[in-house]
Amino acid sequence: MKLTVLSEAVVREVLTLDLAFEAVSNALESVAAGRTDIMPVVHASGDAPGAGFGVKTATDLPAGLLGLKVGSYFPANHARGIPNHGSTTLLLDAETGLPRALVSAGYLNGFRTAAANAVAVDRLARANACTLGVLGAGHQAAFEVRAVAHRRPLSAVKVWSRSLDSAKALCRDLADLGCSLTAVASPEEAVRGSDIVTTVTPACEALVQAESVAPGTHLSAMGADARGKQELDPSLMGAARPFADLPAQSARIGEFQHAVARGVLSEAQIIPIGEVLLGRHPGRQTDHEVTVFDSSGVAPQDLHVAAAVLREAAARGLTTDIEF
Repeated sequence: MKLTVLSEAVVREVLTLDLAFEAVSNALESVAAGRTDIMPVVHASGDAPGAGFGVKTATDLPAGLLGLKVGSYFPANHARGIPNHGSTTLLLDAETGLPRALVSAGYLNGFRTAAANAVAVDRLARANACTLGVLGAGHQAAFEVRAVAHRRPLSAVKVWSRSLDSAKALCRDLADLGCSLTAVASPEEAVRGSDIVTTVTPACEALVQAESVAPGTHLSAMGADARGKQELDPSLMGAARPFADLPAQSARIGEFQHAVARGVLSEAQIIPIGEVLLGRHPGRQTDHEVTVFDSSGVAPQDLHVAAAVLREAAARGLTTDIEF
């Protein structure tokens, strides 16, 4: 039996923002249409403080996709000269269930996650939205900003991080975007005056307060994907229109877990973003309402982007098969 292996080098060569955007859009449509079967996320700790990994698995049988992604975070890796974050996606053969492809998904995961943000911004932010406030300047932040900028012509980006040096470094890394880039000293400065707000932190407390959010703002909460994680003030949800990649998961381990626990929001009120893509929900309905997208990440996204990269690599003759 042969197993196709895609290295990170190959993934980097074939992956584009357009490819990721289309693949993630297809995945979110499949989720909303009920074509997927998504298993509960598994979380486990590693043998070091803060270390751990998670497993996300699903099927999208009409698309011929089944498999899983393992994502890890081991904070001591930086001292070893290797990335703290690691991701690997395994695609199974839809007919036999045997391993079909093993895809290095660290770089791919950055695009996949950011593409969900870009889908939400594309459909939910006001048509004239051009100022982005970003909370967080870590591994994922640059992916998020570039994905948003790919869908909306940004005039200004404001970046806050607990480390001002990190915020300044991110601004330098994004200089090629050709817009105003400013490192700011507080979350409030990043949020006030921003048409779009993206939070991409590991926070376990509200960083965005309701009073800082102006009418018409769109927020994409990208950080919360486990119990206890939090970036937004739950009271914000009382007057906002909430969207998520998967409402049930969002209410359990995503950003909306806190609003649901406080009774500010019910799971039934959370709209699958795929419903907007399918034309079943209008999305933003006025220029004055606040929209919030909660991305806790679902396995069909991983399967669709891995399959898309696999097809592109195969078309270019860049795949490697090994005996397995």
